[in-house]
Amino acid sequence: MGPMRMSAPAVQCRTFLLSAALCLLGACGGCHSQPTLTEQEAEGKHLYLVRCAHCHEDNDLQLQKVPPDLHGLYTRATLPSGAPATDSEVTRVVLSGKGMMPPFAGRFTDAQMAALLAYLHTGLR
Repeated sequence: MGPMRMSAPAVQCRTFLLSAALCLLGACGGCHSQPTLTEQEAEGKHLYLVRCAHCHEDNDLQLQKVPPDLHGLYTRATLPSGAPATDSEVTRVVLSGKGMMPPFAGRFTDAQMAALLAYLHTGLR
């Protein structure tokens, strides 16, 4: 008895399933994977998750006025406050505070602030 041959649809199905599995594992280049974060962006992501996300994403303080969503912050011309979406304005707001947001002056080094800005520029991926 010779080797078993699969039908063309079976081969196509098997190929599709293998490709899908590789994509889920992040092992293919053509998948819809996010580009990797730079070291600076990764540090900014860590800072964002530790110091910002609990209000701007989770609202775990149960604030009645929910802080603005920061996803895609730099894809808009203005910040939720109406101020220009620039690094200098975001830095000013973070360090000085605004409305219910407390000031973070003295809690970020210049390098940490640059990392946070770099991560915000990624759109928060």
